[in-house]
Amino acid sequence: MSSARLGRWLTGATCALLLGGCAEGMGDLQRYIEQVRARPGGEIEPIPEMEPFETYAYPETLDANPFSVQSFAEPEPDDEAVADSGLQPDRSRPREVLEQFELDSLAYVGTLQREGERYALVQDPDGTIHRVQDGNYLGRNYGEIQRITPNSIELRELVPNQQGGWIEREASLALSE
Repeated sequence: MSSARLGRWLTGATCALLLGGCAEGMGDLQRYIEQVRARPGGEIEPIPEMEPFETYAYPETLDANPFSVQSFAEPEPDDEAVADSGLQPDRSRPREVLEQFELDSLAYVGTLQREGERYALVQDPDGTIHRVQDGNYLGRNYGEIQRITPNSIELRELVPNQQGGWIEREASLALSE
């Protein structure tokens, strides 16, 4: 018998012995697995209810000293100011296609200029490209396009406030790279 053939035979015999030794200690493991499977299943605890988070608007002061003591008491709602603000979305107008998407799910992908008018190209989450211009609406917060620049689309959104009225908020959609 050659030495290469003898080496292969010894390797095969060693592997067979090692694998045979692994099978001997499996009885305890098999019994334990059967015991665990025979146990009755337990109940899963229900998901705890989360309390709603209360938001707070911090006082806006331009000359605020970070080292001074400030009052963080809940501001008194001014019902007259809310009623007199007159801000409300126009719910009688037909909703536009891009108003069904969150603003952060839309991508500003380019511009077009045609007959002196600038248009923005906006991609929705489905990959469809839409052409929009000043006065069109984007996003779920009644965002009306105020201005289209080569780098961004500037919007004016109407969002509900804590007192049941509406406030204006500026938003923008930056050009995607």
